[in-house]
Amino acid sequence: MSNLHAPTVPSGPTTAPVTNGHATHLSIQELQRKKDNIEAELRALGGVLDSHGVDMNTSLLTHDGFPRADIDVAQIRTTRARIIHLRNDWKDLMALIEKRLHEHFANLEDNDDDATVNDVTNVTVFLPQDSIPETPDPAFAKVNTVVENSPAATAGLKPGDLIRNFGYVNGENHDGLRKVVECVQGNEGQNILVKVSRTSGGGGHPQELRLTLIPRRDWGGRGLLGCHILPLQVL
Repeated sequence: MSNLHAPTVPSGPTTAPVTNGHATHLSIQELQRKKDNIEAELRALGGVLDSHGVDMNTSLLTHDGFPRADIDVAQIRTTRARIIHLRNDWKDLMALIEKRLHEHFANLEDNDDDATVNDVTNVTVFLPQDSIPETPDPAFAKVNTVVENSPAATAGLKPGDLIRNFGYVNGENHDGLRKVVECVQGNEGQNILVKVSRTSGGGGHPQELRLTLIPRRDWGGRGLLGCHILPLQVL
């Protein structure tokens, strides 16, 4: 998928399976980021169901017991299964975050004598996410063109920007940009956080930017974004 002007939502699984079995070694900040990613994907999946006019409980069969022909029954079933899986992951993750917070405060109380040192080393856990340095994810796509006055232009995207994160999509799960398309369609009218790396014409260190993109149809052009994005491997 190299062109986002005519997106389609695949009927297969929305992402690779997520498990929290290896989450116990993550920091509180990393656990929070993982929780945010799960919640973003759940919102996108909810948008997929909304696009069919169904929810988690809507019947997919006709009154005589046959699959409905007016909706993509296979996709809806796959989406519902993924939502159930993610909800369970979210519950497990919240329990782990709560446990880590209890352990953190218990350690502060147990080490009262070293409060000065501990306060310095632990305060970053509670700083706003934007103020905590983080290692950027590798870029997986590049903005090729941006239409003037489009949602992409309004968000600040520019040709040449390297995309590191697009909502819950990153270099590990973009699936040839199909997940980007899915994220766009599932979040029409909603904020999508896009992290890009931008190099100025004069060279130097690239800027790491956090942009807010709102896909919409009423901007007067084609598609929901008004930009053309290519996967890096085909450039």
